[in-house]
Amino acid sequence: MTRESMDFDVVIVGAGPAGLSAGIRLAQLNSQLNICIIDKAEQVGAHILSGAVLEPRALNELIPDWKNQDPPLHTPVTEDRFIFLTEKKSFRLPTPPQMHNKGNYIISLGLLCKWLAQQAEKLGVNIFPGFAATEIIYEGDRVSGIITGDKGVDRSGNPKTNYQQGIELRAKQVIFAEGCRGSLTQTLFQRYQLREGIDPQTYGLGLKELWEIPEGLHKSGSVMHSIAWPLDYQTYGGSFAYHFGKNLLSIGFVIGLDYQNPYLNPYEEFQRFKTHPLIRPLLEKGNRIAYGARTLIEGGLQSIPKLTFPGGLIIGDAAGFLNVAKIKGIHNAMKSGMVAAESLFAMLQGLLPLPQRSSLGERAGERGQTIECLAYPQQLKQSWLWDDLYKVRNIRPAFRFGLVCALAYAALDTYLFRGKAPWTLHHHKPDHDCLKKAAACRKIDYPKHDNTITFDLPSSVYLANVSYDENQPYHLKLKDRHAVPIKINLDEYASPETRYCPAGVYEILRNENNLPRLQINGGNCIHCKACDIKDPTQNIVWTPSEGGSGPNYEMM
Repeated sequence: MTRESMDFDVVIVGAGPAGLSAGIRLAQLNSQLNICIIDKAEQVGAHILSGAVLEPRALNELIPDWKNQDPPLHTPVTEDRFIFLTEKKSFRLPTPPQMHNKGNYIISLGLLCKWLAQQAEKLGVNIFPGFAATEIIYEGDRVSGIITGDKGVDRSGNPKTNYQQGIELRAKQVIFAEGCRGSLTQTLFQRYQLREGIDPQTYGLGLKELWEIPEGLHKSGSVMHSIAWPLDYQTYGGSFAYHFGKNLLSIGFVIGLDYQNPYLNPYEEFQRFKTHPLIRPLLEKGNRIAYGARTLIEGGLQSIPKLTFPGGLIIGDAAGFLNVAKIKGIHNAMKSGMVAAESLFAMLQGLLPLPQRSSLGERAGERGQTIECLAYPQQLKQSWLWDDLYKVRNIRPAFRFGLVCALAYAALDTYLFRGKAPWTLHHHKPDHDCLKKAAACRKIDYPKHDNTITFDLPSSVYLANVSYDENQPYHLKLKDRHAVPIKINLDEYASPETRYCPAGVYEILRNENNLPRLQINGGNCIHCKACDIKDPTQNIVWTPSEGGSGPNYEMM
């Protein structure tokens, strides 16, 4: 059966802040460009999760009159607190300069993306939510488009009555804005060796809850971050608590996925954090209304891959532009999309010399021509985005020395060298290589849930509004379904996937003879991608589920 095919000037994979900013900027530069943005979520913003505090620098450049366009930026930051926690006490520390939030806004990133999508559509950009990009189209060595996944197929591969075949979306250039650990982006890294000669990437897992709290406890615009307890001093992580909107509290916890103890459970660490005497009073009379989790890309400047290849480029969190020290990445994601758009526009219009021309002298962008937008990384390095990341490049890798040494180094790097130390610290191994064997680690005894402040995992997953069509194909793939999950993951690492997954997807079940097997509850998956990152043998491969399935976050 021949697939339907559609042609565009530019196809953008992912309707997050990076992809939407790229689409808007391209349309601003030339209203005649035929631009398509696709997203795997049922609606724009449904898979978006972030703290989030927005630094509006990129937004000011992209839409200078945004304040007149009714954006969802209603809570300016009024207070910054940086807290060191012990089990029972809290100590306020000086807020590092990078974490100052004067002029910033507490937002729902999902709502911001919905608003950005509206701005893009006003400019004529085509936006198609509910379509997961599952395959890249190559012509020779050049990316020439993507294929969206089929819908309505059962696990045996047979079409059902609601079958909908995927579509070929072909383009002169494809922009990959898939966010952290994008599945197609990972294949591009391998095909074009884009990660050759750079540091391994490192990630964090962020868990978040949205609460309604009593008016008397709500401090609109208050921002708090904490470090230390409940984590030990060798494990990177910390919390956030943002007061915004009408009596809303965005509260969450981030744990670096380079942790070593396979018994560590990020979800339970988050629940334990909420019992701290500083936090409990905020929540005791509140109402939890949403839950979600998502991985963050934390490697910084040292881990940014080669960003271009014939026929396309990578932007946003897919590339790794999060500023870990600021605990912000939205502004950089947007800026990368804008710089990409400006670079591509110049190339597509023939305003810059082409890196390669066909023997027929075809115009830039003609199908079949191998072209690469080399101006994009060059212009990024000349932008404030690169300077933003350069100044903090040593903060995250310093945490391999432990919390106390890292804080001391961060003070030295920030106040003495002002981000311009004559050296660069490095990440030495990927997160999945950091786990120790279970026999070398202690088990962690987590307290029982009280169903007032702390909750069991199924009740939390319920609040993520997860939805999958019954019997759709498994999107969580195992390279080895039998030996590795038991002989290695269970026997050597005590099945860490049953703990690092924040949605209860993975379980070890035993039959009547007490023989174990790995059960995958794919209908629980909230697309965080921690399994794809942390599995010790990289046996688990995350791929997109059917378009429109997965979590449906509200206000997250």
